[in-house]
Amino acid sequence: MKRLAIIGAGSWGTALAIVLAPRFPAVRLWVYETDLAARMRENRENDVYLPGYPLPPHVEVTSDLSVAVDGAEVVLSVMPSHLVRAIYHQMLPFLNDSMVFVSATKGLENGSLLRTSEVIADVLQTRMTPRVAVISGPTFAREVARFEPTALVVSSRDAALIECVQAAFSGPTFRLYTSPDSIGVEIGGSIKNVVAIGAGVLHGMGLGYNASAALITRGLAEMTRLAVAMGGRAQTLAGLAGLGDLVLTCTGDLSRNRTVGVELAHGRKLDEIVNSMRMVAEGIKTTNAAVDLARQCSVEMPISEQMFQMLHFGVSPREAIQRLMERSLKGE
Repeated sequence: MKRLAIIGAGSWGTALAIVLAPRFPAVRLWVYETDLAARMRENRENDVYLPGYPLPPHVEVTSDLSVAVDGAEVVLSVMPSHLVRAIYHQMLPFLNDSMVFVSATKGLENGSLLRTSEVIADVLQTRMTPRVAVISGPTFAREVARFEPTALVVSSRDAALIECVQAAFSGPTFRLYTSPDSIGVEIGGSIKNVVAIGAGVLHGMGLGYNASAALITRGLAEMTRLAVAMGGRAQTLAGLAGLGDLVLTCTGDLSRNRTVGVELAHGRKLDEIVNSMRMVAEGIKTTNAAVDLARQCSVEMPISEQMFQMLHFGVSPREAIQRLMERSLKGE
């Protein structure tokens, strides 16, 4: 595979263009904002979402979807989860069944409760039998763009597909492991953002390591219960796409979802926080889908439930913590 189209030029999409450029002779990066695309073509830098990290010379920047995917062998989508369906519908006339589709988006579709790979397949199956894989794991865009060592997972039930993507994407600082469990990989990548909001709340309230360790551990239990109830494997959640990503997002200062929790604990309103952020904090929207999935699958997810109550019904951070601590006692 020599021709790569990356759809979405936030910090993660831009970082992927930088780190994958050495592996693909032809890379096109689709940018939604036409003015930003023009600046990126001229200055070779994403001055909004990833300033300070130059694009390799052969990365072609475009704001035209038809141009972005023309001749592509791999279509790597990195847009926010709530835009996946709409953008794939826009791309559909320009796609064909010789292409491989890889999703690097972490999130769930509200309403349908579909995982991102399922949303992509749902759109594409009207014209083809799509080959869809997902990549996920503990990744901060800036560290990837600095070529710091990073490990993540590529997943699909198509063994040949994930081996192909693994070989194409892996390099000296970017190592991919394979997994057949897309359910576990995508649920881990989605629900960890919800738990990370809670981790930010604890940090913003000045609470210590005891509370953080408890939240991460019980958050992992929630993620695992849900994934298993949906048909995933518990061991997947103990790996990079589960525990690894959860620890990173709950403890790293670069985590947008953790930042939302910190600001909520400082008394800021959710709308004010969201409006002040350039990039999407996926956990905000994912709380809705997480709670709905938990009810659909008859799974207890008390942390997700309290994040939902805090974000959407005005429950204070302190009250949310109190509710979690005063739940009925039970075995681990």
